[in-house]
Amino acid sequence: MQEFTENRTFRLSKGDKKALMDIARNTLDLYVCGGKINSLGEQNYSAALNTHTGVFVSLHKNGKLRGCIGRLQPDKPLYELVQDITISASANDPRFKPVEEDELDEIELEISVLTPLQAVADTSEIRLGQHGIYIRKGSHSGTFLPQVAKQFGWTLEEFLGHCSRDKAHIGWKGWKEAELFIYEAIVFVEEDCKP
Repeated sequence: MQEFTENRTFRLSKGDKKALMDIARNTLDLYVCGGKINSLGEQNYSAALNTHTGVFVSLHKNGKLRGCIGRLQPDKPLYELVQDITISASANDPRFKPVEEDELDEIELEISVLTPLQAVADTSEIRLGQHGIYIRKGSHSGTFLPQVAKQFGWTLEEFLGHCSRDKAHIGWKGWKEAELFIYEAIVFVEEDCKP
């Protein structure tokens, strides 16, 4: 198992991104059209794609979120995790009904490959747009990807408050008594992977 400790030491080549996006798109199409899961076979994936690291897969339809699932603590190589998460994002996001076949042409995929979690002692360490946050208090937890704060134009207080209230369910100011972690993400969409 290969892991990375800092974003600077982990890179995804254009070929790596294309391979992950191909896995996600092929998985989405095959699963939605017939409930089948394509075999990833014994392909010779790069060291980066064999790394155990967190990932989120987001589905967008006409510019709006249509599904998003991820895993912060990986238990398998990135290329396998992308397949699992793509299926979950299309069928198991409790906020949305499962994706249907007639929607596939309108779905745009986004993949966010995550760096390991780092505990923060002070919120001044959080850089909006650069860091995602993970809040944990007892059995409650929640996360927002780095791009969420920018997408909604939130301040740091709003970023923490929304994650605390809407994701971890510990109240708007619950983050003040919770464990805080940050991570970064390598984010790309299908358009980025075209030749």
